[in-house]
Amino acid sequence: MTTSTAPSASGTTEVVLEADGLTKHFPVRKRGRELLSKTTRSVRAVEDVTLRLHRGRVTALVGESGSGKSTVARLLAQLYPQTSGQIRLRGEPVRTKGGKRFRAYSKRVQMIFQDPFASLNPVHTVRYHLTRALKIHGNAGRTPAELEEALAHLLTRVQLTPPERYVDKFPHELSGGQRQRVAIARALGADPEVLLADEPVSMLDVSIRLGVLNLLRDLKERLHLAILYITHDIASARYFADETFVMYAGRVVEGGDSETVTQRPAHPYTQLLIDSAPDPDRPAAQEKDGGTGEPPSLINPPDGCRFNPRCPFAMEVCARKVPPRFAIGDGSVEGDSGAHFAACWLYGDLSDDDKVKLRGVEGAS
Repeated sequence: MTTSTAPSASGTTEVVLEADGLTKHFPVRKRGRELLSKTTRSVRAVEDVTLRLHRGRVTALVGESGSGKSTVARLLAQLYPQTSGQIRLRGEPVRTKGGKRFRAYSKRVQMIFQDPFASLNPVHTVRYHLTRALKIHGNAGRTPAELEEALAHLLTRVQLTPPERYVDKFPHELSGGQRQRVAIARALGADPEVLLADEPVSMLDVSIRLGVLNLLRDLKERLHLAILYITHDIASARYFADETFVMYAGRVVEGGDSETVTQRPAHPYTQLLIDSAPDPDRPAAQEKDGGTGEPPSLINPPDGCRFNPRCPFAMEVCARKVPPRFAIGDGSVEGDSGAHFAACWLYGDLSDDDKVKLRGVEGAS
């Protein structure tokens, strides 16, 4: 097993959770004449995703809707079984079949869902949600007084103070930001090592998103958590994450430290994401052609690079071969945490035949 030795923001190099070659295919239910067919079609939602989550670091997974980001988070949470690939927790392969194994895993790896109103039971109070999390994972204490102390500690940790003001409220009596803080407190009730945050601020008002991200950053630093931050907003990834991976149609197409990926994007899809973000300082005359068309079907994805039908720089090789990860600049893709890479043939050593353009576009290199 290859373990990174790059220092993290908190001074540790510890890999807590990692995925190698993670793949997930969802079978498509047959209808009509398809019932007579022996073949089974699948949605190839995630293909060969490899990433590592380090203690005390935030790793962002960025991409448009349908790119497979949330599926990766659910695979890492063991809410879905993977089709292939391996998940390791502190170097040990994860096998969660059976209630006790899953409970032991979920105590160390917790998930925060996108919509706090949907993830909290509307007929139960904050006390019920947090008490249940504490009791399931053995952190409630032995006496009622210890339980009350643990509840107050969780609410204080997510900045819902004074605790007695919130502990007996129902979800509908809280604001969106307060509900999400309760969801975060519930995850912390397990005393986890990893938080999988699936677009934790996308359902919140713009004015309170920053407060929730700052809370997660503070928890990361104080508790030395490894956090996977799922988002479609690449600007927030630059602000919040230490390293960023970009997904398109189920595959990781670029990765590296967040500043490099967002300021010097290498893959045409990453460039498209950044150019599509509103920027009041960018004149309209400087808008770029980042590609056309729609994301491909994941039932019948295109051969080669999945972005090639939309890419203005696509070459003949892009439609035939899946590009590996090419290092951008100095560093090793395999062993260097934060090393910049792009899965794009523009950075490969190609023959003249492979470099033939699929469509006429000026400026390709």
